[in-house]
Amino acid sequence: MLDLLIAGQTPGIKEKIVDRYGKPEIPFFGPDEGTADFMDWASQHARQRGASFWKAFTTGKSQSLGGIPHDIYGMTTRSEEDCTKMQTGGPDGDLGSNEIKISKDKTVGIVDGSGVLYDPVGIDRVELTRLATERKMINHFDVKKLSPQGFRVLVDDVDVTLPDGTVVPNGLQFRNVFHLKREYSSTLFVPCGGRPEAVDINNVHMLLNDDGTPRFKYIVEGANLFFTQDARLRLEKAGAVIFKDASANKGGVTSSSLEVLAALSFNDTEFEQHMSVKDARNPPAFYAKYVEEVQTIIESNAAAEFEAIWAEAERTGVPKAIISDQLSNAVVKLSDELQSTTLWDNKALRKIVLEEALPKLLQKQLGLDTILSRVPESYTRAIFGAYLASRFIYKYGTSPSQFAFFTFMNPYFARIGQ
Repeated sequence: MLDLLIAGQTPGIKEKIVDRYGKPEIPFFGPDEGTADFMDWASQHARQRGASFWKAFTTGKSQSLGGIPHDIYGMTTRSEEDCTKMQTGGPDGDLGSNEIKISKDKTVGIVDGSGVLYDPVGIDRVELTRLATERKMINHFDVKKLSPQGFRVLVDDVDVTLPDGTVVPNGLQFRNVFHLKREYSSTLFVPCGGRPEAVDINNVHMLLNDDGTPRFKYIVEGANLFFTQDARLRLEKAGAVIFKDASANKGGVTSSSLEVLAALSFNDTEFEQHMSVKDARNPPAFYAKYVEEVQTIIESNAAAEFEAIWAEAERTGVPKAIISDQLSNAVVKLSDELQSTTLWDNKALRKIVLEEALPKLLQKQLGLDTILSRVPESYTRAIFGAYLASRFIYKYGTSPSQFAFFTFMNPYFARIGQ
């Protein structure tokens, strides 16, 4: 990627790169399963190669490199709910550890790479938090903390007798299908890990009770692609409330994009002063406040998306899993259109919108003009389009009336006297 993006001759390659795009490109890469440890390396490699955008090349970096780690600040899990919950993905993972540390529910079941942990009265929260903090799997759980009805079955176990007398012949197989076992249910199910399409149209009936009601009343998809779309629709028809991965995972994306924005806005000296955390117990004042603002933005956006999905479902009767995609597609389509209209060329309007859209703390620190002079126009243009598009779609839905956008924009034009 760097070979293709850095201007000039690439070391070790005689041929010059042919640029058919003709515009500067600044990609950034976020962490995913199995890649989190590479974020620091890639950023520093880009710096050594002389890439001007090295600070923004990767997100989720160590705090010492100005990163905003999703696991430490819970960017992917910002909600709390008092209810029973089961989750896949254990305390050793980003999502799983966040889910444990931030939620205040009664977790009854956890499935991770090492096995299954279950306790119908609620798994000991202190012990779970310890594992989440140390990023250890449930094979390190102190089983003395389980109630008489609780159990732990590891993947290497054979012929384990559960408290109710059931014999588990194979721990690995038990782990792989635990989320499908009808005898175990909860109010909320949060897949934070697991194989793609773990629930499909062929086994989704196992998530229904004998009377056809769902075993899990609410499902919030932390992990991508755990359910197929057909499975989601079947569960929604049975009465489950599902918030699919496309909506549930926007917190991490938002955090990463705002991390990139800060990296592009500061010069190297300012970045070192305000975003580089040398001591996690005493981060720079700007960094600490900026993280709080990022969290506030994530929570505000999540609330807006939730309200939009719920209202659209109530109005149209369309399943929420479909509306989630419709909202995302509508926002992306309108955002692209807005970036190509004369609205962007209206400098007074552009300023008002970006003042709303950009983090207030960053504007206070640098000033809007400085930010705009340093951040590539393609990036601020995308922010402009995405901000207006998302606010409009969240307010008016996926099929607004012909004149809705004029109504939406009127307050902006009034503020600039047009």
